[in-house]
Amino acid sequence: MADFSSEQATQQIRALFPAFGEKSLNEMAFFENAGGSYMCSCSLELLENYLRKTRVQPYGAFAASIAGGKAMDRSFRRIAQALNIESDWIHFGPSTSMNTYVLSHAFAPLLRAGDAIIVTNQDHEANSGVWRRLAGQGVEIREWQADPESGHLDPNDLASLLDERTRLVAFPHVSNIVGEINPATGICRMIRAAGALSIVDGVSYCPHGLPDLGHINPDIYLFSAYKTFGPHIGVMAIRPSLAASLPNQGHYFNDHKPRYRLTPAGPDHAQIAAMAGIADYLERISDMLDQTGTGKSSRTGNDADNANDASNDDEHFRRAHDAIRTRETALMQPLLDWIGSRPEMRLIGPQTPSQRMPTLALDLKTPGPELARRLARHGIMAGGGHFYAHRLLERLGIDPEHGVLRLSFVHYTSHNDITRLINALNRELGA
Repeated sequence: MADFSSEQATQQIRALFPAFGEKSLNEMAFFENAGGSYMCSCSLELLENYLRKTRVQPYGAFAASIAGGKAMDRSFRRIAQALNIESDWIHFGPSTSMNTYVLSHAFAPLLRAGDAIIVTNQDHEANSGVWRRLAGQGVEIREWQADPESGHLDPNDLASLLDERTRLVAFPHVSNIVGEINPATGICRMIRAAGALSIVDGVSYCPHGLPDLGHINPDIYLFSAYKTFGPHIGVMAIRPSLAASLPNQGHYFNDHKPRYRLTPAGPDHAQIAAMAGIADYLERISDMLDQTGTGKSSRTGNDADNANDASNDDEHFRRAHDAIRTRETALMQPLLDWIGSRPEMRLIGPQTPSQRMPTLALDLKTPGPELARRLARHGIMAGGGHFYAHRLLERLGIDPEHGVLRLSFVHYTSHNDITRLINALNRELGA
């Protein structure tokens, strides 16, 4: 296996992201990936190809329309393959926030007064607020609370909230502030044993390797493609039998079309077609591990009829997932070591890289947005604020307006970027 942490590997990876060819970006170190990652060339090429050649209504009678429909179908198939589920699980919507909004409206008429929904105060508001609003129709909202110091979600606390009245449990695979990897497989198993449905927010997990949903076995899993090297749309994987049981949220005459029922305002067709590029990119990562030296996948991104796409073997995606996690864990260690040497800052979440994703939120005397602005002068692109985790910051005793400094990176980050970040923080905070 190739040394995926080497400088050569870094350059191979970055060559697949056109943003690194832009001088205005290449001279900066990017640490706000949790707000949106760079788009990989595989997705960009598919997006441009669709806009140039098939910018017509898809699924029609003429050649360009037929080709457009095939390009879109390929994305449903490829994203499902990468997640180790069947393609009828996949729904593309404008965003994760809109997907959860539509879901809450679909579930609302099926819930009765006295039914219970469990939400967390560790989540992004998109997977919390929409369910809390159902209290207005008599649904009991129970809060699975994060630890006020560490932000940790204890599954034992969830067990005490589950009972025969529980219908839904919404929780994050990874919090966009805490960064800790919640044991989603075990949590989903616990929820299922209680007779309830699991709704997992995977937005902060998926940029670090698409998960094996066949193993996790959630009822609903959501993530944002624009944070996962693709276009600005949301992905909702939902168990087909559950999707079929929910009331149609689209036009009445589309009730028989599964992909139309829960995405009444779907994203544009070109963005859907570009989604297959995420899977193509992950396969290129897998190819790099074989030391082919080409960085090229055996699957061509613009071929909507590529026979290789029909494979049910998800080995490429599991290998890419594990390699990405290994690389990011190594990148995290020196930054976590430096943070541990600074008594004036509080890291939210675990200090061990294997337990978390590289989304590190720091509670500092200086407001997060102000420090982010100061870091920009040193060529560091970072973020400051509450990041839609308002309830979590309040639970942690942090004024959401003061916010945190969030340092988030992915596998295309280099060791030099980490060094530049530490040097910039030393200059701003004092060595």
